[in-house]
Amino acid sequence: MKFMKLGTRPDTFYTEEATRTVISDAPTDLIIKINNITYLIHKLQFPLLPNCGLLQRLCSNNADKISIELHDIPGGDEAFELCAKFCYGITINLSAHNFVSAFCAAKFLQMSEESTANGNFIAKLETFFLSCILAGWKDTIVALRSAVGLSEWSDNLGITRKCIDSIVEKILTPPPKVTWSYTYTRPGYNKKTHRSVPKDWWTEDIADLDVDLFRCIIVAISSTCMLPPPLIGEALHVYACRWLPDISAQSNSVKNRQILETLISLIPPDQESISVSFSLRLLSLANLLGASSVTKTEVIMRCSALLEEATVSDLLFASHSASNDDGGDEHCHDVDLVVAVLESFLMAWRRQSPAADENAQLLISIRKVGKLIDSYLQVVARDRTMPVAKMIYLAEALPEVARPNHDDVYKAINIFLKEHPYLSKADKKRLCRVLNCQKLSADVRAHAVKNERLPLRTVVQVLFFEQEKGNSKTSSRVAAASDELRSRPDEKLRRSASTRSRHKVAEADKDEMNTKHSLESRRNP
Repeated sequence: MKFMKLGTRPDTFYTEEATRTVISDAPTDLIIKINNITYLIHKLQFPLLPNCGLLQRLCSNNADKISIELHDIPGGDEAFELCAKFCYGITINLSAHNFVSAFCAAKFLQMSEESTANGNFIAKLETFFLSCILAGWKDTIVALRSAVGLSEWSDNLGITRKCIDSIVEKILTPPPKVTWSYTYTRPGYNKKTHRSVPKDWWTEDIADLDVDLFRCIIVAISSTCMLPPPLIGEALHVYACRWLPDISAQSNSVKNRQILETLISLIPPDQESISVSFSLRLLSLANLLGASSVTKTEVIMRCSALLEEATVSDLLFASHSASNDDGGDEHCHDVDLVVAVLESFLMAWRRQSPAADENAQLLISIRKVGKLIDSYLQVVARDRTMPVAKMIYLAEALPEVARPNHDDVYKAINIFLKEHPYLSKADKKRLCRVLNCQKLSADVRAHAVKNERLPLRTVVQVLFFEQEKGNSKTSSRVAAASDELRSRPDEKLRRSASTRSRHKVAEADKDEMNTKHSLESRRNP
């Protein structure tokens, strides 16, 4: 970081309670009050008045001792003291950290060349700003960051615009020509072993800026069309990681929501500009922070366009809802988020072609999403507080063409039944209606006919499908399954396989109670 040293005299300011003064034989004749600090200084013994046009006018009545209040000086008492020390010739060190406050205070005090012919404070500060601060990368970032508390002055004096222009110019510099120091802490990256400058070398440093300044920089960069959209997206991702890490509902929601909505508004329209993982995280944050419906809709559409690229881990977010559909117990996973994205995907998928299931590319797309959702269901099924209604809704949301086989959805249902042993018979039936037993593989059907967790209707459907195939391989499996059913402790299931084989699947589904009554009568004549 660059520094500028001015003055040669030692620091003779000292403090007594809330009063600051200069050690001198001459009596003080000027009182300046700034907030809770009082300065006792000299009007003419040191060139304070000659260097400050404002003080010259305020002290024009020639009184022996004058008291002035400067509560509105930008930068407060610290910035004023820098200006006072410059006038006293006391050594001061200027850097990007204190430049903005010193410059704004000097402008306020009118320390221009018109007040003195010996090179006043403003001229020296301007030289330092142009030749040192703007010439450096991190110095410009620091100066711009320090301008936030003095934004009105910084904007009016052109400091903000000049810093932003300098930053944008450096970002647009081809990486091989980057010679200045920057921050880059990606895991596995070592500057000593990487000779080339990474394309996203600038993202971490600008992530330190206030969101409004960050927005100005990103807008300026995007308007040039010189950087690829994924590079802009990476900058947004780094900023989100910097300012929105693992936030909760108790966080500063207003500030966080502003940051989130700003980031979403800055996403380039190109589909590949941000990853599906990042898109889904933004959606989760939008739900948590109560973002506007317009913002949520925008993110949902972006997530749905990338859904087939997602993995199960990308979909796993903690639920933010206070209660579920089955009585108010909290559940772990935010299934509503996945449902919203899936519904948006299906809406767009159906819009692409009147016969989307006949288009090879669209068929591949929907089946990738179907595989993803069924794998996701297997994970959330392990949540013992997951409402069965949400499991059913998400499982049924996929069109039939999305599942060339039903093995994965069967696994999800089996896991759910195992983790929810007290599920009602009605809920079990509702859940298992999702299954198309004709789309189960031979191994899964063999498991299903022995699965005591399944409702009778589902087992009967599997058995009849096995028998209708009528080949030697399935006959032995059916016989074994029939023996297994006879041995079940449940009275409903102690029926012979031959009796079940005389009924059609539709009859078992519509008239199960009549079948049970008939069997009971036969057993007890």
